Amino acid sequence: MAGTQAGEDSRVMSKLRLVLPRGRRASEPVPEAATDPGLICVSHREPYARAKVGSGSKWERTTGGLVTALDSALRELGGSWIASGDADAKFEAPDDGSGRTYKVNQIGLSAREQDHYYSGFSNRVLWPLCHYFIGRVQFMPDDWHEYQRVNQRFADALVRALDAGKNAQSVAWIHDYQLTLVPRLVRHQLPDATLGFFFHVPFPSFEVFRILPCRREILEGMLGADLIGFHTIQYRDAFLECARLLLGARIDKAGVIDYQGHKTRTISAPIGIDIAKQTEFATDPRMITRAQKLRKSITGDTLILGVDRLDYSKGILERFAGFERLLERHPEHRGRTTLVQIAVPSRTRVEDYKQLKRATDEAVGRINGKYGDAVWTPVRYITRGIAAPDLVAYYRAADVALVTPLRDGLNLVAKEYVASRVDMGGALVLSEFAGAAEELPQAYMVNPFGPDSISEALHAALTDDRIERERRMMALHARVRSNDVHQWARGFVEQLRRTVN
Repeated sequence: MAGTQAGEDSRVMSKLRLVLPRGRRASEPVPEAATDPGLICVSHREPYARAKVGSGSKWERTTGGLVTALDSALRELGGSWIASGDADAKFEAPDDGSGRTYKVNQIGLSAREQDHYYSGFSNRVLWPLCHYFIGRVQFMPDDWHEYQRVNQRFADALVRALDAGKNAQSVAWIHDYQLTLVPRLVRHQLPDATLGFFFHVPFPSFEVFRILPCRREILEGMLGADLIGFHTIQYRDAFLECARLLLGARIDKAGVIDYQGHKTRTISAPIGIDIAKQTEFATDPRMITRAQKLRKSITGDTLILGVDRLDYSKGILERFAGFERLLERHPEHRGRTTLVQIAVPSRTRVEDYKQLKRATDEAVGRINGKYGDAVWTPVRYITRGIAAPDLVAYYRAADVALVTPLRDGLNLVAKEYVASRVDMGGALVLSEFAGAAEELPQAYMVNPFGPDSISEALHAALTDDRIERERRMMALHARVRSNDVHQWARGFVEQLRRTVN
């Protein structure tokens, strides 16, 4: 059966390549002209971490959307990556089979720095603020002080790497809310440096952002960049409004900000995924066989899949409530439909995340106790990371992907699921508050705060006829394939170079 399915997938992909010529096949070589050894990426999240193997250790790639995207982009473009780590280290990223690699420079952070800069200001202030969880914001002066100090460490490392006198073509691409001060700090030391910044989480409205005591410092830090990218127009416009109202910056119709004699261009540029790699995984007969085994392991006819970090912004508890309402309002799904939720532990030292773990455990137990029986378990709950190739088996097995964050910068799971369904099967239920909703309007849209909204969207996704589901998936597939991560990375770097030239 695996061979039959693989043949059908090949037939569908042949049609898609005729319709969508911009998608690059896995077998196609990367053009040599695409490499850019002067590119330096900077992020808090490290691409690789040491993992124990017997009496020794090896570098293993970490999880997360940013890491997945930048790892693929740097392998194509070339360059280097500055990131945090348990200790200072310099090494070559392991070969992933592509024959391409890049240099990694890790900045070792102490326990105090992790507690105050990362767990503290980054994730008890900026993260909840940007995701509109104002009640969770805990501003502590010590956290802010450490955030400033660690940003200075990253800035100093970047200045050394840029070494403008030796490589005038070098450009820096700084990422995300943990490093908002770095562009301005670097600009003070290297006024002519070419600096890009990308804000991967939602940028909040003026009325929300203004509650931050250090609001001016955050805005001024980001405005040290020549080009700032956001995933949606809405996020970009919110930033422009904050710069205008809080800093008095001048802004033209093209979204260029003039502040203290420096001009910063702003753009909306939603990130993509590695289409070629995702397609390669999805059409691998071994993955198809795993997907079939996974389907056989559950009771019933249909499988709903959720894949998230265990984070309150992802709406996992609200998702469980929506699934429970589905079983309540549409009893025909009882005994026939299973929700598989993969929830990767995250920020385990932050109290809010410890409480979330307890709440999700209790919700799973309640639903399974209320509706389950000796044969059928309504919710299967997996609390560990799944390697990217293995995750594709879950995507291929799932009749519905349930992607319902309460607020999300973009959400790559939605795109990964769509790209994996080369058979044009499956359905995507998507939160209207995910950044990806702007690109993927053909999904079954829901308001994740309403259990009834989730319940009815799930019911529709499970019961609509095959033609309607395939029509939606074909449109989603076209949208996802039209903007992969390599195009996104090349496009941003090209726009950055044009901005300063």
